[in-house]
Amino acid sequence: MIGMFTLSGCDWVVMNPSGDVAKQEAWLIWLSTFLMLLIIVPVIGLTIWFAWHYRSSNKEANYEPEWDHSASLEMIIWSAPLAIIMVLSGITFVATHRLDPYSEIRRIAPDVPVPEDSTPLVIEAVALDWKWLFLYPEEGIATVNEIAAPVDRQIKFKITSGSVMNSFYIPALAGQIYAMAGMETKLHAVINEEGTYKGFSANYSGHGFSGMHFQFHGMDDAGYEAWVNKVRTSGGPLNGPGFLELEKKTTNHPVTYYGQVEDELYHDILNLCVDPQKTCMDELMRQDAEKMNMDSHQGH
Repeated sequence: MIGMFTLSGCDWVVMNPSGDVAKQEAWLIWLSTFLMLLIIVPVIGLTIWFAWHYRSSNKEANYEPEWDHSASLEMIIWSAPLAIIMVLSGITFVATHRLDPYSEIRRIAPDVPVPEDSTPLVIEAVALDWKWLFLYPEEGIATVNEIAAPVDRQIKFKITSGSVMNSFYIPALAGQIYAMAGMETKLHAVINEEGTYKGFSANYSGHGFSGMHFQFHGMDDAGYEAWVNKVRTSGGPLNGPGFLELEKKTTNHPVTYYGQVEDELYHDILNLCVDPQKTCMDELMRQDAEKMNMDSHQGH
């Protein structure tokens, strides 16, 4: 009873999420735990039984100090765990490919495939100290510490960092994935139920890390359009100088809306060249590739 009372305060969103990808991941956790308990429970039970049965006061227990081997017992001890490992390996292999965060999802919900004529909603997420910037390239808007998406529509996150490494995580939606400066990670997911869900950084990144939270709103189509219009009409513009000001360290940053976003801003953030005095990483790589090709031709 004490254990149940203590656990009653826990948030079970990881095991009871509202997004199909997270639901499949939760099912894997339940299944893996069950398969492992098939070994763990008997082992614990037998350990207790052996300790009780072969206690010093039990004179009826057979004491055989010279016994050291049983082929039948060895077969049981090793074959059962091996079978569990093989099953877990197969499940993990299949699920790893099916739930690859870089790949588009194959279904909206069980037995509901992604409509052929649908396109993912692209959200570009940037981890900053200590806040999250979200850009919507289709709508031309941006927000800080708040995002929204329509239910039953595939979401494609493009994730990077303007500072140190962080971890983007919305437990109700999908698993966590890292955000790193100068690199882009991706995450595909879908939300199936309307509501407001917690998102945060799951990787310690400094003293403001504890306030690096945001809200994710799952809405119907009409609600999402209304939210987009609210952001567009109530927020100011976000350009390069504005981003350089925004990326300065702050803690517990309030929700902020931007109704207009400068073209190629995410590209410049990703390539570490929002400051016009810096050369973009992709341009540097292009120049290096050209130089290598020229050196190769001269060598021949």
